Amino acid sequence: MISSLDHLNLSIPNFHATVLWYKQVLGFEEVEGGIQDGQPWTILRAGDALLCLYEAQESREKGAMNHIGLRITDRAALEASLAEHQVSVDYGGAYEHPHSTAFYVSDPAGNTLELAVWDHDQIQFPGSGVKA
Repeated sequence: MISSLDHLNLSIPNFHATVLWYKQVLGFEEVEGGIQDGQPWTILRAGDALLCLYEAQESREKGAMNHIGLRITDRAALEASLAEHQVSVDYGGAYEHPHSTAFYVSDPAGNTLELAVWDHDQIQFPGSGVKA
């Protein structure tokens, strides 16, 4: 019934700075946008990844999100972009998981992103029988 995650929707306090960061650092492009209830919103796309961003002065109304996970296919390009834009990587740099390498960074709104580079560019969990 469900094939994949469709999108993430984030409330952000500084619309223009956050949209610019996603475009410059991670290569997202704006595919739709407008004004709703007097506040700007946009949909950003990078490959199959969709983010809906809208400005809300209140930081978080309910609940909390730990982080956004984005799959990265070009580690060298990612590292170059992070360096060019002076984006700080948490945990002292790349974090090695059993089958992937992750770069944990924060966007201008304070959302944490896990930028995951899978070994051999394949999402696989050996022993589980699950391969994506």
